[in-house]
Amino acid sequence: VARWAQEMGQALAGRARRLLLQFGVLFCSVLLLLWVSVFLYGSFYYSYMPTVSHLSPVHFHYRTDCDPSITSLCSFPVANVSLAKNGRDRVLMYGQPYRITLELELPESPVNQDLGMFLVTISCYTRGGRIISTSSRSVMLHYRSDLLQTLDTIVFSSLLLFGFAEQKQLLEVELYSDYRENSYVPTTGAIIEIHSRRIQLYGAYLRIHAHFTGLRYLLYNFPMTCAFVGVASNFTFLSVVLLFSYMQWAWGGIWPRPRFSVQVRAGPFAPGRRKGWEEASQLSDVAEGTEECESPEEPSRTEAQLSEEKQELQPASGNDELDPEASDGSWEDAALLTEANLPASASAPILAPETLGQPRPTCSSS
Repeated sequence: VARWAQEMGQALAGRARRLLLQFGVLFCSVLLLLWVSVFLYGSFYYSYMPTVSHLSPVHFHYRTDCDPSITSLCSFPVANVSLAKNGRDRVLMYGQPYRITLELELPESPVNQDLGMFLVTISCYTRGGRIISTSSRSVMLHYRSDLLQTLDTIVFSSLLLFGFAEQKQLLEVELYSDYRENSYVPTTGAIIEIHSRRIQLYGAYLRIHAHFTGLRYLLYNFPMTCAFVGVASNFTFLSVVLLFSYMQWAWGGIWPRPRFSVQVRAGPFAPGRRKGWEEASQLSDVAEGTEECESPEEPSRTEAQLSEEKQELQPASGNDELDPEASDGSWEDAALLTEANLPASASAPILAPETLGQPRPTCSSS
């Protein structure tokens, strides 16, 4: 009983170790497949989805070499904005529509209120400074009456006093509603110009927002759902590939492998060539018998027999010659097939059918 219990314990322990090992391999495989699926989806998302929004500060400059007594600027404010991240990475993707806007931060000063309408122009250029696109938009401050400004100042006086609020307006000027990048003429920068010498502003920003359609719209607006579907699809595909690979390795293949057989078939011999081969084989047999037997009567008997066999082998007329096409089933083809199937060690000579029934010459001791 103790021995039986010991054997059962060893068997159960071996089975438990085997199950634990199989579970560990399965868990590692699933974890690896999950990690690869997430990596593939992340790589696809990073390469397929362009930059959603790009915000770049705009720094205007103007000439200062005019008469200082003039209160207005010497020239229109102009800014040059580069459309590249860190000077290398491109912001715009080929074929993707973008919405380009300029955000102006203007104080509600009397000068800006009396400014009225003014023009904002953007000119996109490519390598070498060549202008490829130009757009202009008009803009002005939102109108607010004196009473409304007074009430606004009274209500937000505490916030204005401690600096948590300012009397300013943020104007958003849409320069392009559907700007598309040309793959042959890429955009490298933009020149922004404000056609007013009396404008006063706190700052300006150029915002580029991608307008998504189709699959990019789904990826941007439903990121979690698309991520789940993408990772699940990759995981399923990789699991099927791994399963088929395991079946190929474990069982030697899902479908039986086709078996190939090679058949050796000798071609037809010409009549002259067949006769020469027969004579050569007979001469070799006779030579072996002559070497073994040194009796003076045996060679003469062999030569006479050989001459009779030659006469029998020669056809009586030209019509009795063998047809090369009819030699497929002859004994020469059978002999060649037999010789091809035999191992290399079998070097015994092949006898002609006429000599199969005759005894080979032997040497007598007398």
